[in-house]
Amino acid sequence: MFNNENIYRWVVFLKTLSLCPTCLKKVEAEVFEEDGEVIIKKECEEHGKFRDIYWSDSELYEKYKKYEYIGDKLKNTNTERKYGCPFDCGLCPSHVSTTVLANLDVTNRCNLNCPICFANANRTKMIYEPSLEEIKHMMVNLRNENIPCPAIQFAGGEPTLREDLPEIIRTAKELGFIHIQIATNGIKLQNVEYIKKLREAGLSTIYLQFDGLTEKSYLTARGKNLLPVKLKVIESCRKADFRSIVLVPTLVKGVNDDQIGDIIRFAAKNVDVVRNVNVQPVSFTGRIDENKRFEQRITIPDFVELVEEQTNGEILKEDFYPVPSVVPMSLFVELWGNRPTVKLSSHQHCGAATYVFVENEKLIPITRFFDVEGFIELLNEISQEIKEPHKLTKTERAKIILKITKRLPSLVEHSKAPSNVKLIETIIRILKGDNNALAKFHYNSILVGCMHFMDPYNFDTRRAQRCVIHYATPDGRIIPFCTYNTLYRKEIEEKYSIPIEEWKKKLSQ
Repeated sequence: MFNNENIYRWVVFLKTLSLCPTCLKKVEAEVFEEDGEVIIKKECEEHGKFRDIYWSDSELYEKYKKYEYIGDKLKNTNTERKYGCPFDCGLCPSHVSTTVLANLDVTNRCNLNCPICFANANRTKMIYEPSLEEIKHMMVNLRNENIPCPAIQFAGGEPTLREDLPEIIRTAKELGFIHIQIATNGIKLQNVEYIKKLREAGLSTIYLQFDGLTEKSYLTARGKNLLPVKLKVIESCRKADFRSIVLVPTLVKGVNDDQIGDIIRFAAKNVDVVRNVNVQPVSFTGRIDENKRFEQRITIPDFVELVEEQTNGEILKEDFYPVPSVVPMSLFVELWGNRPTVKLSSHQHCGAATYVFVENEKLIPITRFFDVEGFIELLNEISQEIKEPHKLTKTERAKIILKITKRLPSLVEHSKAPSNVKLIETIIRILKGDNNALAKFHYNSILVGCMHFMDPYNFDTRRAQRCVIHYATPDGRIIPFCTYNTLYRKEIEEKYSIPIEEWKKKLSQ
């Protein structure tokens, strides 16, 4: 595959800007089809040529393109356009998506030392740990966007190492965040009383690192067998009546890519407390041999194929849709309420997901009984008919909902639907902006998804400009996830970190 590229037939899909994986300077790149795969290639004058698999299925790549949605320009930006994407992050005027989920690192300390983690306190001997006042300032900044950020995730490092985590969560609640979650390895969450304490403070969801159901996957990825810890956390959540866990496997080829089906079935058996399975293929940092990288790279099409194989076809790759496929619902809610609404306007090749219901231990994707594409077409059609939403009378609004209600039954095959799902009623309530209906829908299903975060090898500025998952930083910037972890993390942590000994002295005062 790596001989003379001229002997292969390939078609350029687009030209974009990327990064040199060695010096991280901006370089031109081409994304093209070759042998059924989508490849990205680029050349740095100093460090040579690079190529990587952008997407492993060119047919699926083309299919997902029809769900593209370019968000609105931001009214409130924190940085100016000076050097060009991705070197003006903060958010800059080039960005076209508001923050849907904010990450806020509350520490870089951790009680593990995983080889595949971004946290580095154990290596640098420096502590990054913003004060409660700095954290509040970052949260206020997020809520000051033209569409206030609705969801926040406290991460690190390991956020539960902060003694004031309940106070941080409580502050987020007071500032108006609708959804509050922590990204955690779960070690401290084996304690039932601690879970109750976080729930009482306002915690919505536990985003639990979960690499599989065998000892091997944890020994390789985390350096120790953490499976008993994960199982204990789930049982402790059940005892604490905390019923919103997201299982988060970091997917590594040859380590745990054979366990996706088992993880999904495990989630189904624990559907009373598990809400999502959100898979994150490993990102490559540092210089790595091209052949090895091609062998280890896992993209979204690889993930959906693994799901189909390992669930014996109960969930098919056709059941998955890209993240922006749900934008028509947000647009309708926005029109209906005549007010701006957050939209999952990320790039169509950043992530994919499907809803799966569980009945009698059987996995039932929503696409088995609901015409998703027909629903999207219906919403687009109705939305186009609403010309001046602010002038709609109560009678006109009632007629619109009645029109949708009449047409929805033709999109639902009730004989194949789970018995506990009142889909039409739920959809109508969601379209009217009822967040409780959306939450209840999540509690009756499992969202199975995959987010493929970029690294310097497959970096594409077009994706970065439409990111909806951002980091808040102490200097007032709001930075897209992939650019933060590729370009900015080291800069921010060095600027706001102190030596461990100084931190200990400060703590003892």
